Amino acid sequence: MDRRQFIAASTLGAAACAMPLRLAAQAAPDPRTRAILSVARREVERAGSVLWRRDLAAIVDFGVHSAVPRFHLANLESGTVTSLLVSHGSGSDPEHDGWLNAFSNLHDSWATSRGAYVSWEWYEGRYGTSMRLEGLDDSNSEAFNRAIVMHAASYATPAHVHRWGKVGRSNGCFAIGPDEFSRALYMLAGGRLLFADALGIGENGEQVIAPQQQPVDFDAAIAQRQAEAAEAGAELEAEGELSAEPIEADPDLR
Repeated sequence: MDRRQFIAASTLGAAACAMPLRLAAQAAPDPRTRAILSVARREVERAGSVLWRRDLAAIVDFGVHSAVPRFHLANLESGTVTSLLVSHGSGSDPEHDGWLNAFSNLHDSWATSRGAYVSWEWYEGRYGTSMRLEGLDDSNSEAFNRAIVMHAASYATPAHVHRWGKVGRSNGCFAIGPDEFSRALYMLAGGRLLFADALGIGENGEQVIAPQQQPVDFDAAIAQRQAEAAEAGAELEAEGELSAEPIEADPDLR
């Protein structure tokens, strides 16, 4: 081997030795990120061919307090997670302490539903550009009929949390702060997965134990809500303010 061959071989050898060192220097995902990515991969696999795109997914963890960013945008290609604030339904948290008490799939429950969703089209609603969702599980099968969507809302911002110590409540929709909503809308568009459950994944990947919550009597709450709506409608009709033409409600009237 002459001097030129020796230098070339030495250069290749040095590069080969340096490569594992560079890879080893890359930070491994923290326990929380690993846990979220694991759930995302599992649920994308479970949803199967219903999804149009499988590169990104949202994992919404209603097992932690609403003041904690718990709407996790999981990039399954890069192995990274971005977390945003998100609301839960007022029917799921009647005492409004920031902890979710229970899920429901019932109409007029104003509650959050657990399970897998697939993103549908964008539309212009009461909260501006919003995104329709379809529930894929028995536990959220009425999501589309209940107008459970993703939309922006000022009550899901860091400023709101700073003032009140919690995010405001929706009527079951996934409400995200206006400054962050465009990112979530863009990343989840086109038939991607959103999965919601009370996972309780803590900051360091530990299990969060929520305070004991009171059970929710959804049947009683729905009956009261419907009675109040009927009474309000009767008062408007008596005053001549009820239109004879049916009015199509905004799908995200929350």
